Order: sequence, then C-alpha cells, then structure tokens
Amino acid sequence: MLRTHDAGSLRASDAGQVVSLAGWVARRRDHGGVAFIDLRDATGSVQVVIRDEALAGQLRAEWCLQITGEVVLRPEGNANSALPTGAIEIMGDDVKVLSESAPLPFPVDSGNDSEISEEVRLKYRYLDLRREKPAANLRLRSKVTSTIRRVMEDLDFLEIETPYLTRSTPEGARDFLVPVRLQPGSWYALPQSPQLFKQLLMVAGMERYYQIARCFRDEDFRADRQPEFTQLDIEMSFIDQADILAVAEKLLVKIWKEAVGYDIKTPIRHMTYADAMQNYGSDKPDLRFDLQLVEQTSFFAKTEFRVFQAPYVGSVVMPGGATSPRRELDAWQDWA
Repeated sequence: MLRTHDAGSLRASDAGQVVSLAGWVARRRDHGGVAFIDLRDATGSVQVVIRDEALAGQLRAEWCLQITGEVVLRPEGNANSALPTGAIEIMGDDVKVLSESAPLPFPVDSGNDSEISEEVRLKYRYLDLRREKPAANLRLRSKVTSTIRRVMEDLDFLEIETPYLTRSTPEGARDFLVPVRLQPGSWYALPQSPQLFKQLLMVAGMERYYQIARCFRDEDFRADRQPEFTQLDIEMSFIDQADILAVAEKLLVKIWKEAVGYDIKTPIRHMTYADAMQNYGSDKPDLRFDLQLVEQTSFFAKTEFRVFQAPYVGSVVMPGGATSPRRELDAWQDWA
C-alpha cells in the first residue's frame, strides 16, 4: 500500500501517529526555509510541513506525491476550523515525487467556472474533475443512485438490464443508429427508452422492474434536451395511480435525506396537469412564488390590440404593482 490513511480522514485524535499519504499538491506556501503544502486526495486535503527547502522549491501544483511523516497538532492559534483536518498537520519527513505535472491550462484548486472556457474544461476533463465542484457533483450522483437502489430493493423491485443494441421503435425523437459490421446495410438503434422491454418484462410476470437506464435521443441541443441521459425507469403490474405515486414519494424523501440531509414533509402535495396549466401556465410551476394566472379572455374579447386577440388571455397579478415606478416595470420586462 502506498498510503496508510486518507488525507481527509485525519483528526486531532491521530496526533503522534506516523502515516503515509498519497495525493496531489493543491496549494504551496513558502515561509522562509519552511514550506506548507495542502495535499489533496479523494477524501479531502491536509496541511503538510516540508522543511527541506530545496525539495519544497521544486514542488508545483498538481504534482503527485507520497508523503510519510508524523501527525502533529498545529500550534495554538494556527488551527483552521473551516477544514475537517484543520487541527493537525503532517511533518513531511519523507517526500517522494510519484509524478510531475506540466504547466496547468487552468487553476485546479481555485477559480470559477465562468473564468474557464467550457472547451478547455472538456479538453482537460481529467483536470476539471479534480476541481471541487465537478468532483462533488459526481459524488452526489453516486450517492443518489446508491440510495435509489436501496429503496427499490426494500420495495421488492428487480433491477434488470435491457439491451442497448436493438431495432428502431416509434418514439418521440430520432434514433441514433449503429451499423452492423456483419450485415452491411443493416443497423442497430440505440434505445430512446426501455419502454418495450419493460412491457415485455411485465408480460413475463416480473411485476416490479426498475433500471437506472441510459437513453439516447438524436435531438437538437436545448437546455432541457440532451442526446444521451440517465433516467430511473420503473414499471409495475396490478397497480393504480396511487401506488406509483407512493413509490415516487418514498424515493424522493429518501434521496433528499441521504444525499443532502433535507427532510421532505409528507404527504407531498399533488397537482393535476390540468390544474398546473390552468393556474400557472406550466407543467412545472415554481410554487415558491405561487402567483397564479387570472383569466382575462372575456375582458379582452372585443379588443383591437392584436397581442390580446387570442383564444386565451391570462395575467399574473403583481401585489402593489400599480404603485411601482416605470423604471422598475421596465427592469422586470428586461429580465423576462
């Protein structure tokens, strides 16, 4: 083993132990003959004290190191309460360079996404995923999928994988096609969803199926449309609407609790599609504002203003809007 402990797991209770760590140089600070580096691995980072001035001067960001040394408490007043490892530091008595790093195309341990072009981030994706936010997103996704599997197993669902290479079926988008090498002129289609397969499973008597499924749809790029995505796919036999809503509620409550520590109050409010469209004009209304549409169709029935010559005219009542200055209304219009 290259390491005996994870960098982010060390605490004040580990003081006095000699540990071996492996990770990347996140930051380096020189203080007159002594250098401090933050060594980062998948679990977090820890401060390392390097007293070899020649070695410390060589180290650069994202160099990969193996460090062996004693865990000591930081001097009084130097503890960093913002870090889980902020009460201790490692005396880097033995430092081994596992791999050097070329000059970085962007800062890994600092900087906002807006300061780095997406093209550069994708080109150096292996560096981008070392950054805190993208790495946290992957860990959150992993936690969500593992929670889903536990909940579905508790509800007696079977996780069944369905084929990726299949024939084209009528769906709501175009298919991605894969040529068949052994049969020139023939094609597989990547599934837009496992719809037909899960229906076959119901006919076969599986009764409760789920899959964290990859889906492929050859669509134009939009904010809510992607050529490939992952969905939780569920099918059940001998149920009604209340049964599937109960499963969805259990999933949501457990995922939010275990992934981000938030308690969702139950029962979750239900709203029909018809009510959502009538009251909010959207099938995904933001209920934090709860500004419902007020129908004005009959009021504008005889208007000559073309904007309101429509089968339906609705308005949102803005409390106190009549007293708002024109510049405020113009600002809302620009924002919209």
